[in-house]
Amino acid sequence: MIDPEAITALIGETANAVILPRFRALAPDQIREKKPGDWVTIADTESEEMLGRLLMRALPGSTVCGEEAVAGNPAVLSVLSGPAPVWVIDPVDGTTNFAHGRVGFTVIVALVENGITQAGWIHDPLSGATVHAMRGYGSWIDGRRVTVQNGVPLSDQTGSAYGRLNPEVAACKALKAGRTVRTIRNTGCGGLDYLLMAQGETHFKFTSMSLPWDHAAGVLIMSEAGAVARFADGTPYDVYHLTSPLLVAGDEESWRGLHRALREDGASA
Repeated sequence: MIDPEAITALIGETANAVILPRFRALAPDQIREKKPGDWVTIADTESEEMLGRLLMRALPGSTVCGEEAVAGNPAVLSVLSGPAPVWVIDPVDGTTNFAHGRVGFTVIVALVENGITQAGWIHDPLSGATVHAMRGYGSWIDGRRVTVQNGVPLSDQTGSAYGRLNPEVAACKALKAGRTVRTIRNTGCGGLDYLLMAQGETHFKFTSMSLPWDHAAGVLIMSEAGAVARFADGTPYDVYHLTSPLLVAGDEESWRGLHRALREDGASA
């Protein structure tokens, strides 16, 4: 079994070496768009290269599926179906924030074997906070076991909502309709959204995309903390679905209430 604290140290080492020195110090030629609105920086590519190398060394026989490698060659995704353990890496999650000098970016790592997420880490380079989980061993942050808030009325809940479940209305508008929830707090960084849930500052998360480097770690972390995390059609999360709407909530009642609101037309918003 891998040592989760050793992996945490490797993630922190990478962030300190190649991400933080670039924050608010990027030259124009170190930022580009992979496609309109989809940013990548030199910190993304350097972080993925360094972290991938360190993780494969930590677990001999493993391989890497990184966001930037897949952007360059979608065939890299096929390693998720292979026999080797796979490190799934988002080297700088929240790149738009990072590229524009705004706070709100993380490093996300998941260890996947035979399509099942076995471990996950989310690290905030600015605060130094890291939440991690091992399948069957719970979720942990700063030596404290993470337990989600449950039983909180929807009208008192805060969370994030990106994209849409109903094609007619944005998710954030659907959840604001009739004051279903207290407020929507979108950080522009999926990893940070999960970290805030783990820290007890927010209660739910919805996204219309389910890319594994964005969600494999977070779903395991929240599930090990007691949350309900599944696709909007009710099926369990898996790493092979890239564009399936995903909803995470503190308990079953909240999941169902949020799901119902997300399907409504938002006419009263």
